[in-house]
Formats: sequence, C-alpha cells, structure tokens
Amino acid sequence: MAIGILGTGSYVPQRIVTNEDIAALVPDATPEWILSRTGIQTRRWAADDEATSDLAAHAARRALEHAGLAVGRIDHLIVSTSTGDFPQPPTATVVQDLLGASEAACLDINVVCAGFVYGLELARGLIAANPGTHALVIGADLYSRILDFGDRRTSVLLGDGAGAAVVGAVPDGRGFLDVDLSSFGDAQDLIKVAAGGSRTPTTARTVADNGHVFTMQGRKVRDFVLDNVPPMLAKQLSRAGVTTGDVDCFVPHQANGVLLRLLAEHCGLADAHTHLVVQRYGNVGSASVPVALDDAVRSGRVTDGSLVLLTAFGGGMSVGSCLTRWSA
Repeated sequence: MAIGILGTGSYVPQRIVTNEDIAALVPDATPEWILSRTGIQTRRWAADDEATSDLAAHAARRALEHAGLAVGRIDHLIVSTSTGDFPQPPTATVVQDLLGASEAACLDINVVCAGFVYGLELARGLIAANPGTHALVIGADLYSRILDFGDRRTSVLLGDGAGAAVVGAVPDGRGFLDVDLSSFGDAQDLIKVAAGGSRTPTTARTVADNGHVFTMQGRKVRDFVLDNVPPMLAKQLSRAGVTTGDVDCFVPHQANGVLLRLLAEHCGLADAHTHLVVQRYGNVGSASVPVALDDAVRSGRVTDGSLVLLTAFGGGMSVGSCLTRWSA
C-alpha cells in the first residue's frame, strides 16, 4: 500500500515582528546585521492569549480542508513540539479537543526541529499496520516566550507557527519513497533549554539564572549540519535510485537563510528549487518544514508527480529526511 500526504495546512500568528523591532530588544544587533547573518526580514509572534495548541489547531483545520477529509476520519493525531502547552498532558490531546477529533489516538513527540519528519515516519508505520486509517501530523512551536534577548546569536532567529499534513493511502507510484532518521546524542548540548526537567527542576534560582530560555551554539550547529546532512541525503537518494537532478523541490528546515544556501550547495541541490519561507517567518522550529511545504504546494511549486525532498535537523542532535513523490 502506497502511503503519502493527502493535504497540507499552515498557520502563523498575525503579529509581524521586523528586524527593526528585534534590534530594539537585542543589544549590539542592527537590522542590517540581522539580515546579513540570517536572511530573515520578519518573523511572527503569537498573541498573549495564543498557545502552541491554538496554532496547531489552526494549521490542522487547513490541512483537513485541503485533504477533503472530515475530522472524524482521523485515527492518529501526532504533534511534534518542544514548546508544548504544558509539561503534561500532551499538547496533542488539547488539539484533539479543539478540533473535535474524538476518534483519534493522540501523542506528542519532541525531536525539536526534526520532529515533523519523524512524525511522518510514525504515521506511515501506523497506517501500514492499520490499512484504511488516517493520521494528522502537526509541527508546532512557540519560541517567542523562551528567548534570551541578551543573546543576539539566537534571539533574532526564532518565530512562532504551525504546519500540518494529513497522511493516508495514495495511488501506486506516489507517496513516501524513503525516510531516513538519525540521532547524535553526543551533540546533545548544542541546542537546549537547560532547566525545567527532572535533572534541573524549576526553582526561583533557575528562573533568575535564565535556565528556561532557548540556547544554541550557532557555529557548531552549522558545522554539524554541513558535516552530517549532505552524506545522509546522498545515501538516501542512492537507495531510492534517483539523483539530485531528479529532485523537483527541496524543502529544508528553515533554520537560517545563509545556512540553507550553503546546505543546498553542499548537497549538490543548487539546481533544484529550494523552497524558503525563512525570510518571512524566521525559524519556527518543528513547524518549519510543514509551513514551507504548505507554501510550496499552495504556490504551485509542488504539483502531482513532483519529487519532493523534506529535510529537517534539530536538537538532540537529530536529522530526518523524507523523499516523496507528490500525489494531487
């Protein structure tokens, strides 16, 4: 049974935050410096009354509408997030309630920015084991509330958003061709939020010490991506019997516009269309790939038969890549 994506949807908050807005908050940052180092012009931040589940539900409704599928047909609901509404219960159960997806089994996964691709592979396995079922995979993150504006390396990058995909059976010759997942636990310290878990529980001291903000070692992350992602993609394309020249649309995690141009070159994908929304939305974590994919689909960059390469990387460190033949 061929399994693939039936529909996509995305949502970003209404509030537009410009580089001028960010420069007013971040010491030693100017709009020109931000643009030259990141390729980002604007990003979106959630309203005070919006949580991750709200963004996720908006994106999910749009994906269901695009797929032409009623919410009652969803059997599995997977939310990838590292900024859930609560430590518990799972954000997926909150989304279930918002959608009225009463027939769905719900779970969260946290693979940071790589999580959406991991979620697609989970969905593929669940549907293969239960033919005729459908899964809703959502990537959603709300980073604007865990930024350290004293750290210009990371605070200028991040925004809020959600993207979703409905997964189910597709015609033969379409759908997922190859999915590759890899984790590198020895690099776990490159991206993290240090406090708030069982190792370092929340206290007045951890709050005072900024232990609950997002941190990233930017140069080491760049080196990790350029060292590990290109060979992984080369092996994946070889397994599938295709070349970089066959790829119609490359949709990478929207980490940093400058990094993504380097990544496309290192992967030999400079001639493929690399779909970017980072200039408008910044880095929206696990939502990056599905938001960019939805934009590519709705803008006509991805059409029936397109060979699409989705690639994500994030904290852990973790990498996920999905090669799919698009089905309209």
